[in-house]
Order: sequence, then C-alpha cells, then structure tokens
Amino acid sequence: MALRVGIIGAGYIGNVHAKILMADDRVKITSVTDIIGARAEQLAGLAKARVFPNIEALLASGIDALYVCTPNAVHAQFVIAALEAGIHVFSEKPMATSLEDARQIVATARSSKGLYQVGHSRRFAPVYKFIKATITSGFRPVTAHAKMNRGELKNPPWTSDTRISGGFLYETPIHLFDMMRWLMGDVLSVQCQARQNVYNELDSFSMILTFSDHRHATFTTVAHTTWAFPFERLELYSDHAQIATEEMERVTYAPGLNQEMMTYDYAQLPFQDKWGYVEEDHLFIDSILGGKPPAVAAEDGYKAVELAEAVYRSARMDGERVILPL
Repeated sequence: MALRVGIIGAGYIGNVHAKILMADDRVKITSVTDIIGARAEQLAGLAKARVFPNIEALLASGIDALYVCTPNAVHAQFVIAALEAGIHVFSEKPMATSLEDARQIVATARSSKGLYQVGHSRRFAPVYKFIKATITSGFRPVTAHAKMNRGELKNPPWTSDTRISGGFLYETPIHLFDMMRWLMGDVLSVQCQARQNVYNELDSFSMILTFSDHRHATFTTVAHTTWAFPFERLELYSDHAQIATEEMERVTYAPGLNQEMMTYDYAQLPFQDKWGYVEEDHLFIDSILGGKPPAVAAEDGYKAVELAEAVYRSARMDGERVILPL
C-alpha cells in the first residue's frame, strides 16, 4: 500500500514537493490543509486529495507522513504535533526560528516513532554534491568565501515580517549555513558586522567563520540585491586548487597549477533536480520504507539554527566573537 502523505502549506514550495511526490508510485497524497482555503482546494484537486480545515484534523486523517511547507515561524509547532502523534515528518527549512524550539524538535524527534528530516535541499544539488565528493577524494578546503544574496523581501510578502520569517538569516542564508558546516565541519566561532539598510530589520551581513585547525571562511549575505546573477556563490581554496560555484548552474574545479580546469554545467536540468528537491524527497521516502536514518537529521537542522542565532548575537554586539556551541 502506498505511503499516505499529508501536506500543510499549499504555497509555492508545497506544490514543488507535491508534484515530486505525485510522480513517486510509493506515495499517495491524501490530505492537504492551508490557512488560505482556495489554495488548499487547488493543491488537493491537483493531487486528488481531501482538504482538512486545520492541522488537528489532518493529523487525525490516517496519514503516515506529513510535509510541513508553511512559513518559517510555525514550522516547530506543526512538526512537534506530528512527531508526538508518531507521524513521520519532512519539514522545510528552517527547522525552527529559535534555539528553544529547535531543541524541542531534537528532543521530540529522538523519542518519536516518526522519522524527521529537515529540508536543507542544497546538499542534494549537483554542484554541491560534486564539491562534497571532491572533498571526500582529498581536496581539503583551508579557507572559503560564500555569498548568498536575496533580491528582495517582497515576494512572498511575509518574508519581510520577522514575526513570520524569524529574520532574514532564516530565509535563504540558512541554506549556506548548513552547506558551510557540511563541507568544512562544525563552526567554532563567528564574528559579524551587520546593518539595517532597506527593510525593518538587519538586512546585510559580513561574517568571519572559524573552523577547526584555524581554517576560516568569509560569508556575505544581503537581502536587497535585485537577484543579480549569481545571487549564490561558494569558493573553496586548497593547496593551489580551487572549487567555485555559480548558483546551482555550474561548478568549476581547478585542481592545481598548470592543470586543466573542469567545469560541470547543470543549467539544462529541471530545476527540481538542479536544486536538490527530487533527491531529498526520494531519500525521505526511502528512509521511511527502508528503516534508514534521515538524509538530514534533526541535529543538522539544529546546528544551522544555532549558527544563525550566533551570527545575530555577534551582529547585535557590534561584531564581538561568539563561541559555539551556544
């Protein structure tokens, strides 16, 4: 029998996941809810599912797994409710928008019969999978520079409301917080200068991240850059070697002096594959059906939230060094 999946949040990302799941014979989307009824009806019609008025009714509908695709600040409450009911949960990033909520999710995931996976999809984008494989094969980054900009905080409108978003760092930048950890190891300290320029919150950040063995990286992120290409870029440097990305489109590897550089271009891939959504969804279903650990565990989600909180703390202390773990 197909795995019965419910979706809370029928906006853009809820539809992305729904279409991927609808192509998976192992899955049947049975239940949808959204605070905007018309949006829930539209997605339910697409998936031939039922609409439920709220999360309580959806969780009682007999689902095996829940996709949490709501705005950031309410992720935690829906995740915890589902895990306490023994239901498997895939939650879009961020795991939570506070350390307290993130810690509660970690604790609940450890005791629940349900499996929990957080949607740090960049891990499954081909550009970043290439970097991870190259590091595993011997490329050791000693320093790096990351850029993760956002063109605006206007679409959807809630992204400029910190009560809903949790703050700009919990939007797109948290993807690269997870990516930096995944590629270079745990962050030991952070220093950050930040400003409020356009929006009613800190919206431009310059950071220095320190890792083990005195390795370090710089990271800049700005919320008002008009989506100039490439809005996202990661450069990692080793012994006369470099890897550099251009969004999820291309990655270039320069393995050494006087050696041929290699560029891998993924521009023609469907965006669901290029951005890692297809693989993360397939791995979530694999984990449930095969009894495997989640591809991105609760502890990984917590570390990304912890790093965002550390950056905010440093910024509010005019760049003072903040030691991790918090």
